Amino acid sequence: MQLRAIPCSVYRGGTSKGLYFLKDDLPADIATRDAVLLAALGSPDARQIDGMGGAHPLTSKIAIVSKSERADADVDYLFLQIVPNKAAVTDQQNCGNLLAAVGPFAIEQKLVVATGDVTSVRIHMLNTRSRAVAHIETPGGKVEYEGEARIDGVPGTAAPVPTDFLDVAGSSCGALLPSGNAQDIIQGVAVSLIDNGMPVIVVRAADLGQTGYETPMIMEADTVLKARVEAIRLEAGALMNLGDVTDKSVPKITLIAPAQNGGTVSTRTFIPHRVHEAIGVFGAVSVATACVLKGSVANDLLGLDAQGATDLEIEHPTGFFTVSMDIEGEGKALSIKRSALLRTARKLMTGEVFVPAHVWPE
Repeated sequence: MQLRAIPCSVYRGGTSKGLYFLKDDLPADIATRDAVLLAALGSPDARQIDGMGGAHPLTSKIAIVSKSERADADVDYLFLQIVPNKAAVTDQQNCGNLLAAVGPFAIEQKLVVATGDVTSVRIHMLNTRSRAVAHIETPGGKVEYEGEARIDGVPGTAAPVPTDFLDVAGSSCGALLPSGNAQDIIQGVAVSLIDNGMPVIVVRAADLGQTGYETPMIMEADTVLKARVEAIRLEAGALMNLGDVTDKSVPKITLIAPAQNGGTVSTRTFIPHRVHEAIGVFGAVSVATACVLKGSVANDLLGLDAQGATDLEIEHPTGFFTVSMDIEGEGKALSIKRSALLRTARKLMTGEVFVPAHVWPE
């Protein structure tokens, strides 16, 4: 079998890992591009044994980066989720974890020139047509990966990648509150439907017969719970302006409970058919938004009264996630002026990935 080599890099971004490509190194035709990416990661196969995928949604991801033509952005970033056990590639969601390595990748690939000790990379996120600014340490004009920043879900420490999100509210569903309500009833359960960078259904764990502190493994093994969660998700799709979400990776659904370890709230997130071992970046932003939204199931549970600049600690199965927000108004008039988070990233490999030549013939 003849093989074709394609330049790529592998990065850990936040608590995820994926392959990073320059757009011009992939086929322009979408169907051919998707076939190439499936072959590169080894899907469909639950173990992805014949490719670079990690046999889990969090390690079966793609970032495609290119120079942006927008005046307010340096690079364009397209995130693609590859499904391990299906021949499926989806662009229906964003990924704030892989976003953490877009800045370093762009600088390393000379799409952005390093300026001073810290280089701010303006990123246009194509999936949601929104923008972020990642601040990358670049002493001496080179990306610094070592540092003292620590994030839960990743061993050791690394250089910090603080990131500001500029216009993510309603970026997937058209509104921060897609249904127009702080709270809806679906399948007899009270939920809050939020889109502040990621479409998320927030539901009290107790309303689904859970404590909210179960391990991901226990929740994934609970077939009754999974069926109920999916029924809620499918019905919520229409209310969130996402249509039939049967084969989509959004919306996510997050079960919440009172914090256990001094944080703001405890979470367990279905993504959608596996339980996240932490919580996604944009998922955490949407959950934090629910926490400060008067009338939401989260705010009813927690009784928060937040205005102005505030930090919220979102607990998850492997630690917590700090979301910094600047809030104005309340209820339907709630406005999130700023959302910011801290991630880290590390370059793991750069070189070529090989796919069967017949997948992308000359």
